Amino acid sequence: MQECITNDRHNIIILNLSFYSELMTDQELITGILNHDKPVIQALVNKYHKQVIKTAFYFVHDMDDAEDIAQDVCIEILEKVGHFNRTATLSTWIYRVTVNKSLNFVRKNKRKQLVQQFESFFYKKDGKSGNAMAEPSSDDNLFENNERKQILDTAINSLPENQKTAFILSKYEELSYKEITEIMNLSLASVESLLQRAKQNLQKKLIVQFSEYSNRK
Repeated sequence: MQECITNDRHNIIILNLSFYSELMTDQELITGILNHDKPVIQALVNKYHKQVIKTAFYFVHDMDDAEDIAQDVCIEILEKVGHFNRTATLSTWIYRVTVNKSLNFVRKNKRKQLVQQFESFFYKKDGKSGNAMAEPSSDDNLFENNERKQILDTAINSLPENQKTAFILSKYEELSYKEITEIMNLSLASVESLLQRAKQNLQKKLIVQFSEYSNRK
């Protein structure tokens, strides 16, 4: 019973902090952080932490890595909030930091990620080749869906950096073109061009990869 009461209080505190952060303006949040106001810092973390993890995950495809990136983003926000450009919104700045941290991580771990993608695409969890005849099971559809998702992830990861970033922010994060221009520091025409080229490149890559996938079945 005591544990339930403690959990309820913890949940109430989290809800209050989330509500608190929603009421505060960017300037109030920034001032609170600069003054080392712990409730404000916690409110900021509660407001953006899950979103940062989600965005990072779209780039790195690993939850542990996404959480590590989120930790780095949080540290950078707290350390550099005094240099925040007030002409942009706080959320835009946090998106920009997250994207940059994620891209840096991908660059540093490109070889590791390619190996992981290759192994997850061609091998099942039991170590057998994906080409091996699988025994019928209720998990077959799930495995097929996972393979298709892996094909899509691999195709997106192979896009040039700017195309990949614009595509993720548009299709996964569902941000407007205006928001993407602010995050990427590009003109509207440039973002539109990036998205158009990303779609064309993905279409070509997916036609080839899904054809190969169908031939293996």
